[in-house]
Amino acid sequence: MKLPEDVRQFLARRFQSKHREWLIGDPGEGQWPLEVPLGIPTEQAALRQVDGVRAWVGAWQGWQANTVQTSGTLYWCERRWKALGVQRLPEKLALGGPEEVAMWIGESARWERAQSRYRTLTARWPVLAQPLPRYFDVLADYGDADFHRLAEMLDWIANHRQSDLYPRQLPVSGLDSKWLDGRKGLLTDLVAAIQEDSSSELDFYQRCGLKAPPLLVRMRVLDQALRARVGGVGDITAPVEDLAGLNLPVSHVFIVENLQTGLAMSDMPGAVVFMRLGYNVDVLARFPWLACAKCIYWGDLDTHGFAILHRARSYIPELQSVLMDEDTLLQHKTLWVDESAQHPATELTLLTEQEQQLYRDLKQQRWGQNVRLEQERIDWATAWSVLQRALA
Repeated sequence: MKLPEDVRQFLARRFQSKHREWLIGDPGEGQWPLEVPLGIPTEQAALRQVDGVRAWVGAWQGWQANTVQTSGTLYWCERRWKALGVQRLPEKLALGGPEEVAMWIGESARWERAQSRYRTLTARWPVLAQPLPRYFDVLADYGDADFHRLAEMLDWIANHRQSDLYPRQLPVSGLDSKWLDGRKGLLTDLVAAIQEDSSSELDFYQRCGLKAPPLLVRMRVLDQALRARVGGVGDITAPVEDLAGLNLPVSHVFIVENLQTGLAMSDMPGAVVFMRLGYNVDVLARFPWLACAKCIYWGDLDTHGFAILHRARSYIPELQSVLMDEDTLLQHKTLWVDESAQHPATELTLLTEQEQQLYRDLKQQRWGQNVRLEQERIDWATAWSVLQRALA
């Protein structure tokens, strides 16, 4: 016997699994009306739980009497039972469409908003009919200002495919970096659909015909003679192309993940240090003057630290790692923290055998859940000694 709450839970699950295809308007074979049997008991079952049956019937009578929440059609039937006589029982609930399901589960406002916005966008761009339901939450939950800004952005980009402007230059009301940064993936997908181009190799800027802000790289020059070549400046933040054109005669290049680690490094003959590149470490392939230098990478001791090392070796095959070994990890156990989300790869083929084993151990939770040692937590005297030895 299904009570109204049982039906609500069933419909909530159905809505969750079907709302995208309902938004498209796909009726499905025999999907509507959606009939939910309410589980009429046999007479023998009813005799074993008379009070339960009475409460079940009463619950549906109460639901039907409440015209505020009534949605769908409740069907009753009669049962002529030998011991209990004629009984009028709730048989099934029939719902005529998604709007009735949405009303049942308290999602009417979201459904109506999503449906209205879906119709608005597909009337303008019919090619969005299939991909748009993937973004049901965007349609249902965006505030009016955000939705209008999204539509205005799509319209402007669709009509100016190669503007070569920076995003903040677009004449779209309320557009700022914070709004845009959280929606680049959404805009890229929808613009690709509007352009009817399924190729995935284009990033947000290429897809939208916009100019990407220059990638800034921060580098410290750790040698006085090298600093003299750049006007005595020791800490430089500049676009990749500008730094790549310096053509410094370096002998050693350090790549560290964290800013404070790079700032803590003292002078070292013939050395520079790059800081906070993260997964943008591939930009170093554009520095021709690194080819003759010994390159050393020191990242966080976690799965992403090894993934960045793996990526860097795609461009600097002889790249060496330091302080990314099991001994270093275990010596700083009291300073471990959780890695919020591990890198998905099972294997990283450009790691050494020792690095690969440690990566596997971290992935397999050998020492606990998502173990992570941030590089700046390692004892600095120990770390500095290792970095100096790397000059040899």
